[in-house]
Amino acid sequence: MHSKQTVRYFCEKYPSGNCYYYKQEMITFKSWNEPGSLQWGRKRPVTKQTFMLRKKEGYKCQTVFCHKPPAAILPFRKVKT
Repeated sequence: MHSKQTVRYFCEKYPSGNCYYYKQEMITFKSWNEPGSLQWGRKRPVTKQTFMLRKKEGYKCQTVFCHKPPAAILPFRKVKT
């Protein structure tokens, strides 16, 4: 189990109204005593209930608003056979 200093939680909100919840844990590739070897690991999905519970418990929680442009639509020609 990670401590409050080595884990953080994210809520990513999109203009469509969708919300996605993630957690990140601090990892090391050498030793915990070497600050240069510390980095944040990959974002892992969690449930909304877990996010809200950890927020109540005092873990670092952030809400990120994602404003990505809509996907480009590529027209394809129909090939007659």
